[in-house]
Amino acid sequence: MKKIVVTQNKTASMADFYGIFFEDINHAADGGLYAEKIRNRAFEFSPVDNTTYQALTAWKKIEEGGAVVAASVSNKKPHSKKNKNYLVLEITEPGKRAGIKNLGWGSGISVDEGNDYKITCIARADKPCDITFSIDDAYGKPTVADTITVGSAEWKKYTLTITASETDHSAVFSITADKPCKFCVDFVSLFPVDTFKGRENGLRKDLAEMLADLKPKFMRFPGGCLVHDGTLNSDDRNSMYRWKNTIGDVTERPSRRNNWRYNQSLGLGYYEYFCFCEDIGAKPLPVLPAGYNPHMEQAAPLDEMQEWIDDALDLIEFANGDTKTKWGKIRADLGHSEPFNLEYLGIGNEEVGKGFWQRYDIIHNAIREKYPEIKLINSAGPFPAGGEFERGWANAKRNGSDLVDEHYYTSPEWMLANMHRYDNYESSPKVFLGEYASWGNTYYNALCEAAYMTSLENHADKVGLVCYAPLFANVDYVDWKPDMIWFDNHRVYGSANYYVQKMFMTSTGDKLLETCGEGFGEPVTLGSKRIAGNIEILADRINGRVYDIKITDLDNGSVADADNFSLAANESKILGSIDAKHYKVEFKLIRDMGEKGFRFFFGKTDDKNYIQWFIGGWQNQDTEISSVINGRSSTIDHNIFSVMTGREYSVCLEVDGRNITTYIDGKIANSGVHRQPVMEELYYTASEDSDKIYVKVVNVRDCEMTAQMCIEGVSCICADVHTLTAPLDAENNFDNPTNVAPVKSKFKTDTNEFEYTFPSESVTVFEIEKKA
Repeated sequence: MKKIVVTQNKTASMADFYGIFFEDINHAADGGLYAEKIRNRAFEFSPVDNTTYQALTAWKKIEEGGAVVAASVSNKKPHSKKNKNYLVLEITEPGKRAGIKNLGWGSGISVDEGNDYKITCIARADKPCDITFSIDDAYGKPTVADTITVGSAEWKKYTLTITASETDHSAVFSITADKPCKFCVDFVSLFPVDTFKGRENGLRKDLAEMLADLKPKFMRFPGGCLVHDGTLNSDDRNSMYRWKNTIGDVTERPSRRNNWRYNQSLGLGYYEYFCFCEDIGAKPLPVLPAGYNPHMEQAAPLDEMQEWIDDALDLIEFANGDTKTKWGKIRADLGHSEPFNLEYLGIGNEEVGKGFWQRYDIIHNAIREKYPEIKLINSAGPFPAGGEFERGWANAKRNGSDLVDEHYYTSPEWMLANMHRYDNYESSPKVFLGEYASWGNTYYNALCEAAYMTSLENHADKVGLVCYAPLFANVDYVDWKPDMIWFDNHRVYGSANYYVQKMFMTSTGDKLLETCGEGFGEPVTLGSKRIAGNIEILADRINGRVYDIKITDLDNGSVADADNFSLAANESKILGSIDAKHYKVEFKLIRDMGEKGFRFFFGKTDDKNYIQWFIGGWQNQDTEISSVINGRSSTIDHNIFSVMTGREYSVCLEVDGRNITTYIDGKIANSGVHRQPVMEELYYTASEDSDKIYVKVVNVRDCEMTAQMCIEGVSCICADVHTLTAPLDAENNFDNPTNVAPVKSKFKTDTNEFEYTFPSESVTVFEIEKKA
């Protein structure tokens, strides 16, 4: 019989192992975790953020029963130096009803009966005028209202609280007057009083509670590509994410372009982030830019890096400095005299190009000199392998970085194929798996992720920190999926992936325990040992020519030629098909016009299963091999390369079994192995803290698995057992938010050994009391 033995041999620390990663993607901040109900509250939306935006986006005039209203945006004599726009509203004919309304996010503004909402605005008027604020239903009928008198020609803040008289998830917020008048208004806010932990300028309670329930040990923030995708000047509308712009009075936090093509108010800034970490017991893990942007190919001159050094040193002082320091005092003035106890700091995100690591060196050395206790995190680029990945690791070892930030988004099959990824890693620097997920929110995705997570835990001597990404998605503003948590303006649900993360995160000790398996059969390897199928090429947003094509079967020496041809933008052509273990495809190509390059497909069996070679991929910066299984991609190897217009390239692909090598002009461009998925009989891991032993077992096979369990260190078993199983294609949604969710049960035995049957395609977590 199969047997799993959980020993008392403690092999690695897991004190901070699992955390969360918050990036403002999919409107995760404004319209999401940040509790503000008004969209475009400061009239700062701009075409720079999104070409469809203008200063009155989400605002609409109210002109009922003959009313005449003029609404415009001005920046003359503004209240805020950082956000100069404000609304000028002139009502010349009040008619039945006159004013302006805010449409909120998604289906509208959501309010709940009996809940209090704080209204604030900054306003001025040359002549006194009465202004009514109201929450209206979707038909324009006010359900609750209150009035202020704007009686000053100087900017003045007005505050009042209203109580919702009914629940409505499609409401609007209106500003009206019943007499002719003209006034200016800015920073119009409708904020729930009942935020998470009751914090001012706080977070939406239900979303924050979903994060708190995960019990994360750390929280990475604010990104992501958001960190470095912007200009170098912190005063620019589309600047990189600069932390000093995000603290202090919200009216002086400059509105910024979000790199996911929308506006960010920065209402959820670094101070709110640090406070939230404190509220949920998570260590902060901020990520700063290094004065280098691979997206725009901009870089701060190496002799002008002091600004970027200061940003890092000042952030540490803001978080940890006493109140006698400049930035410690600023923190205290904001309301937090005690330090936030920052331990980790990341520099850069998914970086590629020599320019980043030149700048990383400078910032790293400055921090090491002043704050040697801070654990510094380097970058290994956006892919799990390749030249930039290796460059990042080499730089981290040379500098003595504490951790290296790896990212990969893959097919579920990649996870089954790469369980031994970290077997040969060194124990220093450690891996920070800062972003990872399989493509999808089905139970199958979550199950394969669970299996992979057992491997991550079992390599805790080499893997220090882990967090899934992305965290949030507003269903009305989706930029990326999959995502862990989905929400709209009043509902939220966790995906199947969320419940796997929760099972693992809430049932992990601070020490990894050695586990031993006995009597297990051979793993099952899926798929073919060779890469066979159609060979095809596509012009990726270019016009180009392909010629001198030769396909050679190196097993038998046969050679096939194909006709020369030209391709228009996004046109493709099949070159042939091959079913051989060892073969080579050679051809020449020229880009005649366009901005990218070519995509070369091989081993293609249908439109959802193939391997592709990007020649001038992404922003014409890549040569990359990736596999696609059931429409879900995984990178095999990546390097930097750009296609030049009018230049001839001699290219070659060689496939030997599952080994792939590409050449451009006789030099190796990529080299990697397309590993086959492997299904073990069971995947398992264990850890402990002072009170409990945690054992996790994952069965990815479509049959039950029975094993003898032996738990050393206890004389009997008294455990909570959490079991997750579902159809592989099952997903959660608003109508059935716990369609895929674990079931809790009790389990007791009089000895420390027991036989247990693990359901097919299941995740099982034992929480075993040490003092039963």
